[in-house]
Amino acid sequence: MTSMEKFNIVRNVYAQIGNPAFNQPSIKNIMNIIEEYTKVTDRVGLERSLYELFTNHKIDPQEVSQPVLSEITNERLIQLDVEATDWQDAIRKSGQPLVNEGKVSLQYIQAMIDTASESGPYIVIAKHVALPHARPEAGSKEIAISMSKLKNPIKFGNNDNDPVKYVFCLSAIDNETHLTAMAELVELLECSQFYEMLDEARDPKEIYEFILEHEKVESK
Repeated sequence: MTSMEKFNIVRNVYAQIGNPAFNQPSIKNIMNIIEEYTKVTDRVGLERSLYELFTNHKIDPQEVSQPVLSEITNERLIQLDVEATDWQDAIRKSGQPLVNEGKVSLQYIQAMIDTASESGPYIVIAKHVALPHARPEAGSKEIAISMSKLKNPIKFGNNDNDPVKYVFCLSAIDNETHLTAMAELVELLECSQFYEMLDEARDPKEIYEFILEHEKVESK
């Protein structure tokens, strides 16, 4: 994954959860402006430097006392090989564990679909990854996130990142409590081993244990 792709994931995630802490311009646009006025001899290096500039000192999971990803998900919120007929069905079925576990109301699921309809395919935050969500007042009861791997990828209408294979449904109770967990999710979305685990796992427990191990490594 290139520095620009990593930056775009970070930017898209925080844009979707409505967090003003990460409100930065597109690196692609910055690169275009720079190249209008000078010759870039190391484009990859410049992209990396811009990425580091804009992502440093934003949200440091070690500096805030907020739940980590393993504390807002569990094996019961992780699903494998979910069959869906369209993007609405994918959100509905991916969010159902949140209802089953008492994290959100049934109305919250419809609110996620309505939000996606209103905002367009921007919930597809990275290649093959969607992050449906809704406002807390729509029926969020607890901070939580469900994770689903679709059996067959579904088009959400995002030409750059379709089809979607992985759906992460977020239940947020405010604009801040979930930020540490989201920062961790961003890191996982940059990790090829995470996608391999999602594809190869036969039991949700394997994915949850991968998350726990990732947190141990990051805490060292």
